[in-house]
Amino acid sequence: MPEGDTVWQTARRLHGALAGKVLTRSDFRVPKYATADLTGRTVLDVTPRGKHLLTRVEGGLTLHSHLKMDGSWRIFENGRRWSGGPAHQIRVILGNADRTAVGYRLPVLDLIRTTDEARAVGHLGPDLLGPDWNPELALANLLADPTRPLGEALLDQRNLAGIGNIYKSELCFLLGATPWLPVGALPADRAAKLPALAKKLLEANRERPVRSTTGRRGQDLFVYGRAPRPCLRCHTLVRVADQGDGSRERPTYWCPNCQAGPAPSPAPPRATQRRTTN
Repeated sequence: MPEGDTVWQTARRLHGALAGKVLTRSDFRVPKYATADLTGRTVLDVTPRGKHLLTRVEGGLTLHSHLKMDGSWRIFENGRRWSGGPAHQIRVILGNADRTAVGYRLPVLDLIRTTDEARAVGHLGPDLLGPDWNPELALANLLADPTRPLGEALLDQRNLAGIGNIYKSELCFLLGATPWLPVGALPADRAAKLPALAKKLLEANRERPVRSTTGRRGQDLFVYGRAPRPCLRCHTLVRVADQGDGSRERPTYWCPNCQAGPAPSPAPPRATQRRTTN
């Protein structure tokens, strides 16, 4: 599932295809907006906010969407056959004289007043790829509950916006701490580096078609998705276990040698290692 960097890429593609152009097609395929019609309105801009997308339209309206696990926006030249899933998975279509943007499997889709955007994204912490980025505030948010596991704190978009399950695992590896270490137990020097490191990773990948945290071609990630293969640094077998706050468990990867701190007991190997994220 897209994280902050790929949502940023999606926003850029949507902006390039739609911004400054009049909508000639508007088709909402969700009951709540079955009668909504944006045709004749100009798209003003498409802005990412963490893992949220804000498509602002003339007349003071904003289409708020979130991709969650499986959603996607696809852009097609007019006349080209659409691909991205079966027709029944389409939630919204926005088109102009040149291109058509099709939203597949969007679990969050709201048409709101632009002045009400804070109701949709106002709860988010500083955006790692946004103009509101504030590393001091992000760190203060993370440390506000020192007993909370580091991995859970990183995924909480109220602390800082843009980190998903992949970056959670990779950041913990680079910090040398397991995702179950209480965030307050992270050594002060490493905690101080955390916001800048997170921003560096997302900025480095927002222009890349394939996400990489290692800089090694063909070995793009240090631990995520690697269990039970060897750690790229020490060759200890990478482990995987579910981590969550009770609302959703997410597969979490770590190296028991390179990362210090508490961790679950080794679980039986999974039949299939899937790269999923929040």
